[in-house]
Amino acid sequence: MMSHLSLLVVLSFFVSQCHGGCSEVDSMTEAVAGEGFLLGCISCKRREEVSARATVDWHFKPPGEEEFRHIFHYDHPSADILHEDFSNRLEWHGTQDSDIQTGAIYIHNVTFNDTGTYLCEIHRTILLSQYDEHVTVEKEVELSVVAVATREMTAVVAEIMMYVLIVVLQLWLIVTLVYCYKKISEEHEAREARKALKAQAEKISSMNEDSVIVCSPSCQWNWSVSAKQRCSILLNN
Repeated sequence: MMSHLSLLVVLSFFVSQCHGGCSEVDSMTEAVAGEGFLLGCISCKRREEVSARATVDWHFKPPGEEEFRHIFHYDHPSADILHEDFSNRLEWHGTQDSDIQTGAIYIHNVTFNDTGTYLCEIHRTILLSQYDEHVTVEKEVELSVVAVATREMTAVVAEIMMYVLIVVLQLWLIVTLVYCYKKISEEHEAREARKALKAQAEKISSMNEDSVIVCSPSCQWNWSVSAKQRCSILLNN
């Protein structure tokens, strides 16, 4: 869950810094008691080139109740906590100007009493040339508070896939190294064999050159004798 929370924080940061990269990401829904939690609320404008200004309101409804409680209001640059149950525990983590697209808030020191339904309302005024258009976007977040973080199935599958990929890459690396070693070894053996054949050919050629004897017409040969004996006969003659 922490990895997903970090990802959402990063996305919210970039969205607040660069409207052109706005992407609507759903909020996480599980918080751990005693830790912090980011309630996400992103509403991208349809036309980035059009100026707008917006305010954000957060409401909270505990389990078993029908009415929402107004707990937070943001109108740049003012942020107001409106309910005593969240006093000093809510912090604005949304867009840092009046053209709000990210209306996230951060809950410090989450308690089990924070379990319930949260409603985010972004009241946007689009500043057109002829008139102003008012739009309200609502997003609900069902928050559950647990004592210990539970791992989501997607996180488990992702981790398993990561380990499988690591094993596959290691096997591929081993196979590649063995193949390369074999190729190098075969090339080395072939090179040594060629050198041996070349050396043998040069040796045979040298022996043939040493065995050439020029004979006079009067020299009679006995072809059964060796070259050394023939040379002795030639020298004696």
